[in-house]
Amino acid sequence: METEALQWTTDHTLGYEPMDDIHQEFLDLIVRLQTAADDDLPTLLDLMSAHLTAHFEQEDAWMETTLFPPRNCHIDEHRAVLKSVEEVRALLSQGHTSICRDLVNALADWFPGHVTHLDSALAHWMCKQRLGGKPMVFRPMSRKNPTRIQP
Repeated sequence: METEALQWTTDHTLGYEPMDDIHQEFLDLIVRLQTAADDDLPTLLDLMSAHLTAHFEQEDAWMETTLFPPRNCHIDEHRAVLKSVEEVRALLSQGHTSICRDLVNALADWFPGHVTHLDSALAHWMCKQRLGGKPMVFRPMSRKNPTRIQP
């Protein structure tokens, strides 16, 4: 089953710019991996591994330095993702391209929930620590479910 290519949308915006920038880089790499030829997968998966290592190290550092309360669960999830990526890199080096594509689709499926449930809480915590409140993120109204303010 193929996953639809991810794109950056306002749904991914958390209001903490350093985190939003890291997430956009992640999504760009996912799209490159989803559309890559088999011969390009090893190089791109290496780039993804390096990106995720730096990405997670940064988020983990934010959680540790600010004493983010649910940091252990979040950090454990980062470790599990990195472990999976490293296992697939080893299999890909043996020519198993389909497992790499499965991983990429799993990461694409995982990302929205991770952002919504874990990273949004961290972004709110970071903004509260620095600015005294949660970030404000303005999104365009949905045409299907417009929100109207009554006078």
